[in-house]
Amino acid sequence: MTARTGKVRFVLLAALGIVVLALVPAAFAARGGGHSGGGGTTSGSGSMTLVLLNSSDSVANWGESVTFTVSTTATSRPFVALQCSQGGVQVYSMSAGFFPDYPFTTTYVLKSSSWTGGAASCTATLYYVNSKGGDTIIGTMSVPVSA
Repeated sequence: MTARTGKVRFVLLAALGIVVLALVPAAFAARGGGHSGGGGTTSGSGSMTLVLLNSSDSVANWGESVTFTVSTTATSRPFVALQCSQGGVQVYSMSAGFFPDYPFTTTYVLKSSSWTGGAASCTATLYYVNSKGGDTIIGTMSVPVSA
């Protein structure tokens, strides 16, 4: 293998990795954020608390970052899905795992390509994937986001 062939292979693998990472959130969004619809059930006990990461006014605002503190006895692998809408149109959807070996971020940045500003109504859903591959909802909470 020549140096040029090695570079081309590296570039192609890097591009493939970027495409895969870009499709993961889309897959969750296609499932409704990975938590709603499809016969989800509510079970177990748990709680979640919104944590503002860079707010200067103690309110979640568009463009800022948030996360959650999660506690549950229902599962050792809880997820929190956050979905936001403006005027009834979904503009944001992200799901993250709140367990030690979850490999991705648990920081939600309150903006998207379809949410370019303004207030939104958001709902956080605490859930886990059950043994049948479905989602079991533990609880929900409203997360208002200001402009």
